Amino acid sequence: MIAVSIVSHGHAPLVQDLVPALLACPDVAQILVTRNLPEPLELPRDERITLIDNPEPRGFGSNHNQAFRQCTQPLFCPLNPDIQLQGNPFPLLMAGLEQAGAVLAAPLVLNPRGQAEDSMRHFPTPFSLLRKALGGDDGRFHSSPAQALVYPDWVAGMCMLFRSEAYARLGGFDEAYFLYYEDVDICARIRRQGLALVGVTGAVVIHDARRDSHRQWRYLRWHLASLARYLCRHWGRLPRSRADGGEGGSGQR
Repeated sequence: MIAVSIVSHGHAPLVQDLVPALLACPDVAQILVTRNLPEPLELPRDERITLIDNPEPRGFGSNHNQAFRQCTQPLFCPLNPDIQLQGNPFPLLMAGLEQAGAVLAAPLVLNPRGQAEDSMRHFPTPFSLLRKALGGDDGRFHSSPAQALVYPDWVAGMCMLFRSEAYARLGGFDEAYFLYYEDVDICARIRRQGLALVGVTGAVVIHDARRDSHRQWRYLRWHLASLARYLCRHWGRLPRSRADGGEGGSGQR
């Protein structure tokens, strides 16, 4: 039912912990592991696992698009290797897709200390980015614990559950983004097509964020280039969010 795509870029120990946890989830019928760099990688012997070896490293979107071409399931889940499962999040995510009539669902993401990460957000604008740089609101989407389903503008790419037919119709991730903003862009394209995406607060995963763009110039340069591409492509062309009284997607599939 679900094909999970994981990219290892020197993350073998994390992948080796994550894959058995996924195999224990009855809803996971296919696991597509991309080895983006040469590294020893010991995976269980299971017919559900496909290993893809890249002759040279690819970017985030390119890797998941490549894996999607081998997807044979109605649902497709790009998943970061540094995600840890809290039980099986997929039944709630699938239920959220159906209830919201959405093409994309995402879980609540916690850091290892149990605090909610900023994985559900409002779309960035030059004004919101300036406000964040000056120490103001960081653009995260706020919800109450009583809300089982929430409708942020975009959800972060560390764990996304797509309807495969919608992912194909969208053309997958835009590979012109190398490492950042692929997730914001695909959510923007979902919204611009009048489709819905949903956050499912009862489905929880743990994420140990690296935040490399805060520490290394190369990653910061990629981040800024991706931000510029996103703003040129989408700023001023997006529908109003549900939080602002907009439609938030029609629920078409």
